[in-house]
Amino acid sequence: MAAVVIVLDQASKAWVLASIPQNGGIALTDFFNLVFVFNRGAAFSFLSGADGWQRWFFLALAIGISAWIVWMLREHAAERLQPAALALILGGAIGNAVDRMHHGAVVDFLDFHYAGWHFWAFNVADSAISVGVALLLLHQLMRKEAS
Repeated sequence: MAAVVIVLDQASKAWVLASIPQNGGIALTDFFNLVFVFNRGAAFSFLSGADGWQRWFFLALAIGISAWIVWMLREHAAERLQPAALALILGGAIGNAVDRMHHGAVVDFLDFHYAGWHFWAFNVADSAISVGVALLLLHQLMRKEAS
């Protein structure tokens, strides 16, 4: 599952890099655009204005988290929901780490908006991480109810 996320993430970003000018966009609906922005920070552009050190910090963080997730996948291989959630997070972390290595920033391109307010642009890797975290929370709630 992580490999599928990585392939979809990198393929979609390659298309964006080849098709949309940086800081440009394509309006698709009244609430959704495809854009091309580099995010040098983390989620919601956290630390994007820092002077470059964040690239290496977030790359090291992604590598560390990925190693921990691989260990967790081995520990919980007999389960279903938790490994699926972890695989989504792993694929997203690696997808964004590849961007940081190649571009020094993450390629974001999904832009949802309403009445002039734009949610932060994001990508397939970010979506996989978000769904993975939601599934981990669901897993914890289900474990708590079962005990």
